[in-house]
Amino acid sequence: MREIPPIEDLGEGLWSIPVPVPHNPIGFTYVYALSAPGGPVLIDTGWNHDDSWEALVAGLARTGHTVDQVQGAIITHFHADHSGLTGRLREASDAWIVMHPHDIDVLARLTARDPDERAASVIEQMARAGFPTEDIDAFRASPLLFHPPAPPNGALADGERIDVPGLDLRAVWTPGHTPGHLCLHLPDRNLLFTGDHVLPRITPHVGQFPLDSTEGDPLGDFLTSQTRIGHLPEADRMLCLPSHETRFTDLLTRTRQIREHHEERLTLMVSLLAEGPTTLWELTSRLEWRRPWEAMRVPARHMAASETAAHLRTLEKRGLIKRNGSLDLPRWAAVTTNPRPE
Repeated sequence: MREIPPIEDLGEGLWSIPVPVPHNPIGFTYVYALSAPGGPVLIDTGWNHDDSWEALVAGLARTGHTVDQVQGAIITHFHADHSGLTGRLREASDAWIVMHPHDIDVLARLTARDPDERAASVIEQMARAGFPTEDIDAFRASPLLFHPPAPPNGALADGERIDVPGLDLRAVWTPGHTPGHLCLHLPDRNLLFTGDHVLPRITPHVGQFPLDSTEGDPLGDFLTSQTRIGHLPEADRMLCLPSHETRFTDLLTRTRQIREHHEERLTLMVSLLAEGPTTLWELTSRLEWRRPWEAMRVPARHMAASETAAHLRTLEKRGLIKRNGSLDLPRWAAVTTNPRPE
């Protein structure tokens, strides 16, 4: 478990409040509190757990505020470690909650489906990906559970300024990690809240859902977003405040490193697929991950497969690979003729 860092006063009414994610290797999520007329504004809320809520309330007390004084929260993306406490916050403070419209749409689709129906859909996808029976049975015995947060009561689109007097905080849409991921730019202080889009040491998860979807291109969107965010005005001198790990500078260099990492991964996949048609499971199990494949539990293997699928989708869009085989068990192979991008 990661050590939880201290609450920090970052100056001029800005605080970082690490909110723990109990029993999870991620450790914590930074919630940022900005002082403003009418009460503080939060960037994200943290995980939905009693310990997390107590940490958020205690952190706000350190800033000189009570939770009922919070006027609103901007959610960088819908994942539970960022949005989980929206319901408790709204009950305690009547705060407004905003999120990008695309993530609002994702939440609406997820909550419209019964949990058993969602689990059955994932199992079907795993079978089509070539997962062995023992992995599917293990997933069936302990499926991924999604606990939706309270729905936002407002939307914040790309380029919009949050409607709070004296706070020039602007949304920068950075799809990839989720369809509606937002970074938040505070230009008068040359600060950028990067959420999970840009982290100083690791690259965030970018997955394709459903695993065998032929729609969209989340990794392509992510790479484009990296380029865009890295060219914000004064990016070379900007202080970046991520949701995990540590603060960092030199945004242009970090975004280039992230793009290069994924391009190397894409090149490796083409070389592996040149050896012959391969299922999603076969390819995923051959790649290098932070933990050895044999030591990964099935939910982690599913996440790894979704990341591999996102890379495959980008390669398809670039015309470098194609799908073969049946719809029940598709295989991917490298294109041997000169490809033409779509």
